[in-house]
Formats: sequence, C-alpha cells, structure tokens
Amino acid sequence: MTPTPAPDIDCVDLVRIFRTKDVEVQALQGLTLRVGRGDMVAVIGASGSGKSTLLNVLSGLDQPSAGRAIVAGHDMLAMGRRERLAFQRTSVGFVWQQTARILPYLTAAQNIAAVIAIAGGPRGAARTRRVDELLDLLGVGEVRDRTAAEMSGGQQQRVAIAVAIANDPTVLLADEPTGELDEATSEEVLGAMRRVNEERGVTTLIVTHDATVSDQVRRTVQIRDGRTSTEVMRSTRVDELGAEYAVAEEFAVLDRVGRMQLPATFTESLDLRDRVRLTLEADHVSVRRSDDTEGAS
Repeated sequence: MTPTPAPDIDCVDLVRIFRTKDVEVQALQGLTLRVGRGDMVAVIGASGSGKSTLLNVLSGLDQPSAGRAIVAGHDMLAMGRRERLAFQRTSVGFVWQQTARILPYLTAAQNIAAVIAIAGGPRGAARTRRVDELLDLLGVGEVRDRTAAEMSGGQQQRVAIAVAIANDPTVLLADEPTGELDEATSEEVLGAMRRVNEERGVTTLIVTHDATVSDQVRRTVQIRDGRTSTEVMRSTRVDELGAEYAVAEEFAVLDRVGRMQLPATFTESLDLRDRVRLTLEADHVSVRRSDDTEGAS
C-alpha cells in the first residue's frame, strides 16, 4: 500500500505571541491546520482573527512562538537564516493583495524572468519559453510586453500569480488576492489560481475575509480568536436520477485537548453563553444551556 504523503502545510498547536513593554497579545492561540499535497484551501476570518499572522508564519516572514509549523518539508521554528532564504526563493510563492507588488518599471515578462533568474532557473531561450508558458497559463499572454500601468487590475494580479509561481514553488500563499477587484474580475483571478493548482499541482492556501471566495474551493477553514473553529467541505454527489448536485457540509474543529468552537449562528440561536450542559449520548454529544432541562442536541 502506498503511504499517504505528508501534508505540505502542517501546523499543530501553533502559537504566536506579540509583546510590547506593557502588553502581550496572542495572535495565534494553539491553531491546528493541515493542507494536503496539491489541495486548494481558503482560510477565512474577521479582521484580527489571526489570518495575517498565520500567513506571515507560513511564508517565513515571521517566526512562531511555540507549536509546530512545517511548510514544504521545512520546520518554520527551527530553520536558520540561510535555509529561510532558500525556502522563500524556491519552496513558496506569495501573492499579495496589492497588485502593485509587481515591479512597475518592468514588463510582465521581465517581472517573471527576474524571479526565474534569482531562483537560479534556466537561461536564454529556455527562460523565455518558461515565461511565455506561465503567461499563457494565467491567460495574460497579450500583456507580455506591458508594464503595470498598461494593464487592468485583473491582468496585474494574474501576472502577479505568474511571478509567484515562476520559481516553481511547492506551496502558493495568497493574501486577499481579490481584495481590490470587482466580482467579475475576482472570478477570473480565482479561476486562474484554480488552473495553477490543477495543472501544476501547486498546493494553494488563500487567506481572505471575503466569504464568497470560499465557494470557489473544496475546503474552507474559518479562524476565530487565533484558532481554527470550523471547516466547510464541498463535494459533488449524484442523485437517484443520475443528476449531479453540490453539497457543503460544515464541521467543528476538535483540537488535541478536546477544545472546539461552536459556530456563532448556533450559540446565538440557542442563546448559549458562559456555561453549557454537555451530555454524552450513545452516538452524539448534547449541548444545552445551563438553565435548559430540554435543550437541543
């Protein structure tokens, strides 16, 4: 039997604490997240939930305070400066929210070629072919010789994705990649990211506050208060007449010590707060208000 490959992103009990002279803030409070090889996952959450901190840790821009974080086989807690530099050059690609992250004084082709050169990739005609392949993959071949000022916002962002994968990374991280775009353009950019994921097999993690992005991926993870709280898994099923239909199922995330966060819609609907009653049934756990003798399960 072929062993299951290790996940490309493996975070367990991840903690990041920021300290100032008088204040200590836990941005990540024991977060657990695994993203399998070749998966495409969206991480959503409100402002201040820990999304940006998580992305900074996974990209090697920040170092966690405790726990475990393995990205593309690299231990983010243990890596030294030299390994971190090699990791950022060859193992991970990053797409920022701001489309201006592509160098404005270079053309689209020159932006991509520069990254290939820095990563020690092919030269000459081989480099040119790779640049053109990436532009075609992202559907922006027509802007090959244009600078950012001569492109639309959607074109700029798709070029930015091509730049991010120019070093042939194992993992692609995206920070609000559609945050500055309208709905139609956002769909084009997300479609381009899906092509990269499917055709190149690049493990992709999209961090966003926009819940509509989650509809474009099979798995959505929600972060709340520095922890993963719920996951939504999407799949396609076939009914008795042979017609396909989409199914989305929501799951609460249970960590290693038995903690989980109930969705806000549940707690608000049942007015759950402070303390709750837990009852172990034959095949489920019942959760009730502490003053509820009937309750719900």
